[in-house]
Amino acid sequence: MAEYNLSEVRDWAREKLVGAINCTIPSFTNDLRDINEKGIRHDIRLAKEHGFIGSLGISEVSITLPEYVNFLRIAKDEGGNDFYIVHHASWNDLEQNIEAVKRAEEVGADLVLLSYPPNFYPESEQEIFDYTKAVADATNLAIILFPMVSWGFSSRIHPSDIPTRLIRRMIDEIPNVAVIKAEGGFPSIQSVIECTRLFGKEVVISNPIEGELIPLSQVMPIQLSATSDHEYFGPMIPRVMQLLRDGKYDDATEIYWQLHPARKAKAALFNGLHGGSILNRQAWKFQGWLQGYNGGPLRMPTLRIHDHQMNALRKGLIDSGLEPSTDPFREFFIGRNPA
Repeated sequence: MAEYNLSEVRDWAREKLVGAINCTIPSFTNDLRDINEKGIRHDIRLAKEHGFIGSLGISEVSITLPEYVNFLRIAKDEGGNDFYIVHHASWNDLEQNIEAVKRAEEVGADLVLLSYPPNFYPESEQEIFDYTKAVADATNLAIILFPMVSWGFSSRIHPSDIPTRLIRRMIDEIPNVAVIKAEGGFPSIQSVIECTRLFGKEVVISNPIEGELIPLSQVMPIQLSATSDHEYFGPMIPRVMQLLRDGKYDDATEIYWQLHPARKAKAALFNGLHGGSILNRQAWKFQGWLQGYNGGPLRMPTLRIHDHQMNALRKGLIDSGLEPSTDPFREFFIGRNPA
């Protein structure tokens, strides 16, 4: 159960959600017949060691709902009370998402990243509101609103994906809305600026894009970066966020430029995918593997990652002065904790 009640959710978020939340993709046994508990626990332990305050349990892979719920249970058990597990509300339809969020709350998830299903085709703001409220009403957990181009709303609803007038209504009428993951109109910094200006005194505003987070945090307060594939940079994003909180902007800027080769390598390979409607979770898992995370096989259907992409991602980290794994690439497809 959550450590807060519904009336406290926004105060809890303001107090506790300070830092960076990464992503954990489920690990599977090598025959792909079950989840891999050793691999999952390994990834949560390492995320804590790297300084993350929590992790999103990715559901957008080939996994059953019972397996996913067990994955969250294991993650929360390993993470403990001081490590926040985010339920990824990304399932097939409203009915399944309501079931999933209830079960996630039962096994200890701390908050919810709200997504919208690929088959959800709203033609009005009211339809988006109704879907959002239905999921939120099914749980007492804090909700992360997520304006994002991937939903496909921009062509019909508003260029910002979820307009601020609708976000205003959600904040007013849905009490567990506590965070906005402000990626509306991506790639653009307008959403995070607009949401901070309009809502920053009421809810937590998250910027998950580290290339924007580091410079913007020097001119406006950003307490949270959630949720993103920050594990590609190992402990660097939690470290730089602490520097920003301490007002050590020159040191934070030095890290920004240090990471630039890795940032460019990732952008060159995947920005066309990550900024649109496709996420290469195989690539995200490989990025983490380079920094010591479990890796391991994913079930079909999954996008692939090829040698030239793996080489580029590793070189980007080396050029950034980091020390990625030099193990043979074949080891990624086995995982560090084979089961």
